[in-house]
Amino acid sequence: MTLIDFRTDPSRYRHWSLAVEGARATLTLDVQEDAGLFEGYELKLNSYDLGVDIELADAIQRLRFEHPEVAVVVLRSAKDRVFCAGANIRMLGGASHGHKVNFCKFTNETRNTIEEASRDSGQAYLCAVNGTAAGGGYELALAADHILLVDDGSAAVSLPEVPLLAVLPGTGGLTRLVDKRKVRRDLADVFSTTEEGVRGKRAVDWRLVDEIASNSTFEAAIAKRADALAEGRTRPAAGSGIDLPTLERSIEDERIAYDCLTAEIDPRLGVAEIVIHGPKAPPPADFDAMVSAATRFWPLALARALDDLLLHLRFNRPEIGCLVLKSEGEATGVAAYDAFLQAQAETWLGREILLYWRRVMKRLDMTARSLFALVEPGSCFAGFLAEVLFAADRSYMLLGQFDGDNRPAATLQLSKLNFGAFPMVNGLSRLETRFLGEPESFSAAEGLIGQDLDADAALLAGLVTFAPDDIDWDEEIRLLLEERASFSPDALTGMEANLRFAGPETMESKIFARLTAWQNWIFQRPNAVGEAGALRLYGTGTRPAFDKERT
Repeated sequence: MTLIDFRTDPSRYRHWSLAVEGARATLTLDVQEDAGLFEGYELKLNSYDLGVDIELADAIQRLRFEHPEVAVVVLRSAKDRVFCAGANIRMLGGASHGHKVNFCKFTNETRNTIEEASRDSGQAYLCAVNGTAAGGGYELALAADHILLVDDGSAAVSLPEVPLLAVLPGTGGLTRLVDKRKVRRDLADVFSTTEEGVRGKRAVDWRLVDEIASNSTFEAAIAKRADALAEGRTRPAAGSGIDLPTLERSIEDERIAYDCLTAEIDPRLGVAEIVIHGPKAPPPADFDAMVSAATRFWPLALARALDDLLLHLRFNRPEIGCLVLKSEGEATGVAAYDAFLQAQAETWLGREILLYWRRVMKRLDMTARSLFALVEPGSCFAGFLAEVLFAADRSYMLLGQFDGDNRPAATLQLSKLNFGAFPMVNGLSRLETRFLGEPESFSAAEGLIGQDLDADAALLAGLVTFAPDDIDWDEEIRLLLEERASFSPDALTGMEANLRFAGPETMESKIFARLTAWQNWIFQRPNAVGEAGALRLYGTGTRPAFDKERT
């Protein structure tokens, strides 16, 4: 199995180029046909696979951290009369079910990051569609704030997955049509079942794009619209960003190690024990010192490590079904960094780090793994780090101390950041979601901010699930993990996804919970992936044979 590595940088891009000029950046797609992540397909017509999207995700991240001066990003194609043909069909047809699902999930997360950059980070996106934008290519455009389509008589936008492939648009296209762009439902139905798509004035009238321009005025229209989108954006006009060097990581046997994070894998139980290491030094004195520290700044270093680990486990170790989340270090040190982040929340770098932590926590929420958190003596779950605890499906906190262990009993500490800084895809904080039926418990938890809560207090406040003593601890954790390993992974994935996201629906939750769930099911149906299925037969000239029963 080829190890998929999510670490890259612009010097290694094969499909995208990034150019920055003042407040404007341009991301240009020029997919190299013979540079697919795997063998067996060619990436023709700017179609993409996971490798193309890994580069895009990296570029979006760098624009936020390395280029704080950028207020607008233009997405465009280097190929004549082709913007993007979407996800590569040969790649999808030959990929395992798990890879197809994880590929769609990652591309969804990347598109959501584009929208977050505009909404919360002051970095607008303009998509300049110079030709065909089909399937995932149009879905990429849909993530932008503004879509400009060339009006040359042939350029069109389309979502042809249903009529051509017997699957759904996999990157939020259907949801963004009706929820974001407010396309009428009947017109969306016509559009989503029309292979050739929609072009020109009709695309504007149906709200599929925002603007059209002729070939001769296309470049001028891009410049004019980019300038308009940049106006009023809250990006710093001066100063430089911070470099994001390649993340250091070692993988030896069943151990994965970063500077502030380690994971030990138990293949027998399918468990990865993840230990977050607290800060080794106090927070910097001020904003300038934080900028100088760059990726050595502990909260940013931790976010990068945890993000990479979650993606590594998702794609490279699908048999690992359970993550046990632990921490070790001084809680006072974590609390000091938490206070520093709160003080820096209005600075561009402080804001970006908090937003990145939000994205990493959402990645954890969306991980199709059982999540258990253990709070033991020596733990440092305080402030923003306690979000890991609240993301877990269950949490266990030791009551008292282990026999022969002179470390003080475990505590946890809440901060203001636990009450709205890191909303889930449902728009609520993890504590709001936890106490959806107990508003009085949520209010009471706010009154505990800053206190060191022992196991009794945390259990009473509803912040942990169980608080065994040292006599029962090892046995309870052993039984928990062995029981989880005995259940169907499919049933657990469905159960956990349904339980984690209580409360209101948002466009983001619909994309993951509704659209992705249906796509997951459709990706296994013979109408799509069977020997006579549309995804298998696409391009062969043979018509698919469908089972006509509706279920």
